[in-house]
Amino acid sequence: MIAVPIKRALLLLCAPLLALGVTACASTGSTSFKGEQGAVAQVVSNLQSDATTDEAKQICANLLSSALTTRLNAAPGGCTQAVKSQLLEVDNPELTVESVALRGATATATVKSVHSGKSRLGTLSLVKEGKKWKISGLG
Repeated sequence: MIAVPIKRALLLLCAPLLALGVTACASTGSTSFKGEQGAVAQVVSNLQSDATTDEAKQICANLLSSALTTRLNAAPGGCTQAVKSQLLEVDNPELTVESVALRGATATATVKSVHSGKSRLGTLSLVKEGKKWKISGLG
């Protein structure tokens, strides 16, 4: 049945925002990373920025991997509506990139967030599509 993959895709998208318990302003520290690591950190910064300004369409079009976007497009209302629904649940979208690990065309960003006054670490998985890094889910 298609509901399970869609729920999983939504979880993969929303986990960086919800399960990490995100907070409010941009501090990914992307300037402390260089080269490909900096490019990965910039995607996290862009996610945070677009989430803060409720830019679900931009998130789907520019930040999510094609595989994740395809799964979310199978949901009622498509990717944009799925992301919009989840952004309504986010109180504060601050993420700090702690580290970036590269492995060929994949990357894992360890990110710190604050939820209920407590710091939490989580990971985002990214994949390189063409020349751009895109979020593919939780690592």
